[in-house]
Amino acid sequence: MGGDFLQERKKTSTHDFLPILYNCEKKITQAKKGTMVGSKFMNVATKLYEATGMQRWLPTKPQSEFMSKSRHDHVDGGYNMPNEPITIDQNYISWLKEHPSALTSFQRMINASKGKQIVVFLDYDGTLSPIVSDPERAFMTDQMRTAVGDVSNHFPTAIISGRSREKVFDFVKLKKVYYSGSHGMDTMGPAPKNVSYDNKYLHKISDNEGNDFVVFQPAQDFLSIIEKMLIEVKERTRNIKGVTIEDNRFCLSVHYRHVKDEDYGRVESEVESVLAKNPGFHVTKGNKVLEIRPCIGWNKGDALKYLLDTLGFHNSTSSSNHVFPLYIGDDTTDEDAFKVLREGGMEGYPIIVSSTPKETMALHSLRNPSEQWYINTKTITI
Repeated sequence: MGGDFLQERKKTSTHDFLPILYNCEKKITQAKKGTMVGSKFMNVATKLYEATGMQRWLPTKPQSEFMSKSRHDHVDGGYNMPNEPITIDQNYISWLKEHPSALTSFQRMINASKGKQIVVFLDYDGTLSPIVSDPERAFMTDQMRTAVGDVSNHFPTAIISGRSREKVFDFVKLKKVYYSGSHGMDTMGPAPKNVSYDNKYLHKISDNEGNDFVVFQPAQDFLSIIEKMLIEVKERTRNIKGVTIEDNRFCLSVHYRHVKDEDYGRVESEVESVLAKNPGFHVTKGNKVLEIRPCIGWNKGDALKYLLDTLGFHNSTSSSNHVFPLYIGDDTTDEDAFKVLREGGMEGYPIIVSSTPKETMALHSLRNPSEQWYINTKTITI
């Protein structure tokens, strides 16, 4: 490969999930001395790359290793190049030794997934869309939507979010994707045969094209209580400036991103007061949000297992050997899914999206570029 080029990258909130696939494809192509790999996975990698319009600087091996240990600092809206000063975060470097960048270890995934069915699981906020100040405006770009659509055309793909299932669908608008909302408590998956749907937790629905799906809602018994709690939480926090309450049907999200630091204690106290009267619920902490959830022993990890089961990959050793789940998420609630992939007897690829060191069950990591930026791109002659 030869020649330099500079392409201005328009505003987008796409994340490292997409360029990883492209980098992987590029490395294999280079290893083959320019011969394109014809596998379905590599074709999808190329489509993802083209669909997003995302270009990246393609490093040599030493430079790639350097970048994997360096901060992807955003300077003037762009990634630093290796010939520019890069601030080294020693804590992050140490953390990367335990959770190496998926950008530089993606070849390992390719090798591990050979001969297996790849199934893709994605969080929404912070993974497919940027974390934004107004949760109602966490839109994914058209480029990202096209890219996820390309993935779903080749691999079973599901989005597991803390938001309501309907809200995630409104954001994504892709029919071939399976959706699981409320941290897995409202899951729409394929309709398995010989299953009874005559109970309140499991029912069948059909879309306009006659495709059948099954909706599993294990927290149905809590709906009436959640509706009452929603009213009370709104009333208790209405005088705290900056609080936003989000109704996610089977759970409630109390956002405090715009709350003054000195007022956070009040928010937490009011939420705890509501929980004290409703012992069947608990609270988990996310990214500037308190999640009020029913205590039913069901989370994103359970939703992942449920979807694998309905997709035909039953929880058995023989089936697990033929499936390769890829899960990408950024929040604490994604840890339940990471744990399943680490301890569930199947080989998978849990990836955390984080720009700071944190405790995680994920094997690999990605940084999350949430700002608008331009990328200078240079091809390297091999």
